Amino acid sequence: MPNDTLAKHLFHWETQPMKWAMRLRVALYLAQALEYCTSKGRALYHDLNAYRIVFDDDGDPRLSCFGMMKNSRDGKSYSTNLAFTPPEYLRTGRVTPESVMYSFGTLLLDLLSGKHIPPSHALDLIRDRNIQMLTDSCLEGQFSNDDGTELVRLATRCLQYEPRERPNPKSLVAALIPVQKETEIPSHVLMGMPQSGATLPLSPLGEACLRMDLTAIHEILEKLGYKDDEGATTELSFQMWTNQMQETLNSKKKGDVAFRHKDFRAAIECYTQFIDVGTMVSPTVFARRSLCYLMSDMPQEALNDAVQAQVISPIWHIASYLQAVALSALGRENESEVTLKEGSVLEEKKNKTA
Repeated sequence: MPNDTLAKHLFHWETQPMKWAMRLRVALYLAQALEYCTSKGRALYHDLNAYRIVFDDDGDPRLSCFGMMKNSRDGKSYSTNLAFTPPEYLRTGRVTPESVMYSFGTLLLDLLSGKHIPPSHALDLIRDRNIQMLTDSCLEGQFSNDDGTELVRLATRCLQYEPRERPNPKSLVAALIPVQKETEIPSHVLMGMPQSGATLPLSPLGEACLRMDLTAIHEILEKLGYKDDEGATTELSFQMWTNQMQETLNSKKKGDVAFRHKDFRAAIECYTQFIDVGTMVSPTVFARRSLCYLMSDMPQEALNDAVQAQVISPIWHIASYLQAVALSALGRENESEVTLKEGSVLEEKKNKTA
């Protein structure tokens, strides 16, 4: 997304701190996003934190799809600092829908304090009725005691030790709607962002993705090679040249040959061997396998790989472009349009810094 993450705007702001009305809006939009995911059978969201909330061109908060990746759906993935981890995860090693509510509570603390405060410390302050120590000093005069108390109450409910005592997304939405402020003011105004009305001209790759011209995309990726991997798959020390490493590189090379000759099934097999070993990480390999899946009429697998490429390289425009193509192939046109625009913005930024 072109306007950074919640973490950037809360913890590392440069021009102005986030206003109280916008913080409440973030909480509501996030609760609504989680309610929607739950209604679609995707109640698990892994490692929910301020870095997973991003802002679109209009300044509206959006939930990143990174926490919903297919390889995280088994409920066994959590990478946050243990101080912020749901207590049941420490006991069982599994993430549940109630764990997501716990993480939502930590985000409410982030919004209230402007800092990433460990839940145990925050709960101590709440029990001691020392709410002032928990509140961001930049918010002075922006909200009433009742408003602050309501957000603290919601956070406390989400942070209950027993999972069954935590609220669900629907009840969070119901609680957050009445406390919204300045609802008539657009998010980009509250955030102090210029609204991006102009549409960037698309590059040849962007145009190919808009047309879903897979042949043209293939030609461009083939010409680009591995330039955007920044040496991740080539700069190896002498000690790393083990037999396993050589076999891994051979798998990638065979995949590249198959990719060049448009043998996409063989390329998928070879790239999968390279990825499964896990010795080296290459966003380009995921991008290439994503296109191979598209060529093989496997759009969901293509989307998963494009998302993984962006996890590895968050500002890589090609990952966004391929997500747009996969989303369009899945019939998710609105999401595809937004993601295509994100790719165009990222490509423009890259070209300006080149």
